[in-house]
Amino acid sequence: MFEFSEFLRFTPCLTLLTFVFFAYRRTLVYLHIFQQEEYDGKRFIPWMLRTASYDRKVSFVLLLTGFFVPFVYPAAFFVAALTELNPKKNAKKTLVMTQRATRIFAVAFVLSILVGTVTYNAPWWGWIVAVQLIPFTLVLGNLLLKPYEAHTQQKFLNEAKAKLKTLNPTIVGITGSFGKTSVKHMLGHVLSMQAPTLVTPGSVNTPMGITRIIREQLRQDHQFFVVEMGAYGKGSIERLCKLTPPAHGVLTALGHAHYERFKSLDMVAKTKFELAEAVKANKGQMIIHEQVLEQPYAKAFTIENRDNFTLCGVDADINDVVLKSAVQTAEGLKLDIRFEKKTYRIEAPLFGLHHAGNLAVVFATAVRLGVPADVVVTALKSVPQVAHRLEVKPQNDGTVLVDDAYNSNPKGFKAALELLPILQEACKGRAIVVTPGMVELGEAHDEEHTKIGVEIAKNADILLAVSPARIGSMLDAFKKAKSDEQSYVVCQTFAEARDWLVKNKQQGDVVLLENDLPDLYEAKLNL
Repeated sequence: MFEFSEFLRFTPCLTLLTFVFFAYRRTLVYLHIFQQEEYDGKRFIPWMLRTASYDRKVSFVLLLTGFFVPFVYPAAFFVAALTELNPKKNAKKTLVMTQRATRIFAVAFVLSILVGTVTYNAPWWGWIVAVQLIPFTLVLGNLLLKPYEAHTQQKFLNEAKAKLKTLNPTIVGITGSFGKTSVKHMLGHVLSMQAPTLVTPGSVNTPMGITRIIREQLRQDHQFFVVEMGAYGKGSIERLCKLTPPAHGVLTALGHAHYERFKSLDMVAKTKFELAEAVKANKGQMIIHEQVLEQPYAKAFTIENRDNFTLCGVDADINDVVLKSAVQTAEGLKLDIRFEKKTYRIEAPLFGLHHAGNLAVVFATAVRLGVPADVVVTALKSVPQVAHRLEVKPQNDGTVLVDDAYNSNPKGFKAALELLPILQEACKGRAIVVTPGMVELGEAHDEEHTKIGVEIAKNADILLAVSPARIGSMLDAFKKAKSDEQSYVVCQTFAEARDWLVKNKQQGDVVLLENDLPDLYEAKLNL
């Protein structure tokens, strides 16, 4: 007959086995966030502490039962592991097990096993420590892999550089605080109608992301290669220009997007103008929007190197491509552009007046690349909407969804709000805004959200405020301007907002989805 004392003898072994199972599942959960933070421990750990996304449930069970019933440990670990969400399936932006993610996970998991082994005969507090150390194994694992990753990345970078040198396409680099993905999309469409063109897909804009595209997709017949260049700190653009030397460059805007990383607009400008320096060295043309000149460093650099710049905007005294007029209709944008003493009418099935400036920049860039102006005008008549960037989608239930889920900057947000009355007039319903606000604005967070709260009140009937704790200034400004308690609904998550819409939306309603936050911004982990 099996004695209870025999069970207790096996408890440490069962505890270790179930802890290993638990550590496997929990490490995946944290890896999901670590990946979204670009494997940056300096951002991941503060996020975890700021959102209190550390284990509470298992630790509480161990603390509560540890003094008297240590045989509960295996059950606690096993149940927690079984109920853990799978981030490879259950997430808005799912965990992608790339080769790098797999390596980091493997090392972190081994480190957790080692921690569990050391804790084998430890009391309850030892196992609590083991549980709390799981997220830190990812950071340590990443550090241990750094020499290998550097070697592997350099190998891939060298292969990409050699391939580019051999195939020698005309490279166009595009950067900016916002608008770069939209401009890339439009320019790629125009150029592809002229010659085979490769465009970096989606939001791929980092050295290794671009390297992968070059190695896997660049072909001998590609005449143009349009590269989106992301900036994550000083030197970011310079490194990308060394990988993909730009014949020409585009700077869409300077602003508060990613301000949290740069701390000042001066640093934003200097980092973005690393592209201008590379273009100048290659004796190419840098195409910029006049808004860029509002920043002193940018203005000084442009004036000093005026022959290397093509300026676009409304001011006829300074711009080479002049935006004479722009009108938003329910069918798209109509604008008149003046270039080399001739006016061109551009009609594009795009939404948002901020795209007028983007279209002027695209026109100028394509012309500088040798595409006839009339051909550019024709190509823009068929430019597709940019996915998740002010994308207007009529729904089967008679409503219209304005999908601006990938937008997160003040200028784009304001443009989306200004579009609502135009669509609302055509649809005859209410204007509803669903948003958790904007991210990475740093010290400008409250100021910009206060402004946008007023704009929402002007242009929308109902606000669904998602994750209200982080957008108090926006909600307060909206309430003050609207003074109607029926005009706003507080939702902790997008799931709550979707439920409200399912129950309450009506035929003819226009629903703006503005900035669908990644998982790491929307809520803390409920562990």
